[in-house]
Amino acid sequence: MQYNPVELLIKKRDGNVLSEHEISYFIQQYLQDAIPDYQMTALLMCFYFQGALPSEIAALTKSYIESGKSIIFDEGLPVADKHSTGGVGDKISLMLAPIAAALGLYVPMISGRGLGHTGGTLDKLEAIPGFNTQYSMEDFKALVIKHGYALVGQSSAMVPADKRIYALRDVTATVESAA
Repeated sequence: MQYNPVELLIKKRDGNVLSEHEISYFIQQYLQDAIPDYQMTALLMCFYFQGALPSEIAALTKSYIESGKSIIFDEGLPVADKHSTGGVGDKISLMLAPIAAALGLYVPMISGRGLGHTGGTLDKLEAIPGFNTQYSMEDFKALVIKHGYALVGQSSAMVPADKRIYALRDVTATVESAA
């Protein structure tokens, strides 16, 4: 189904709930460059000022995941995720993943760049000489299986929607939004 992006912006701006199909359409069209940065920024501002219901956050998350390829781990591996929206210090993620791995979990972590005044997790880690955050999907999976956890940056293959929208949030004063 096709939607008019302006009508979706008006709908959310006025405090209404966007459906999973509407959100998926908006994200897909953005990734195909049919929706420009300024309209995606407008949607981010709508979510910032109007908030997002759990169903909208779930739809955005699903759209991000489906925007790229997925890594499939063997069914028997206990794979876990810990997500952070970033912030000063990146205190929890960098400690929790090794602890979870020591307890037998496998933790593939995908992080971003920039994020307001604090910088993103990748920016901080890459300040360490020789620290690499760019791996192929195959190498990333192998690192997770070998060590129990690994950290990689978003890419054109893995969560490209998150990569592009994360960068927009960083420069449009929408970092603090839950959506």
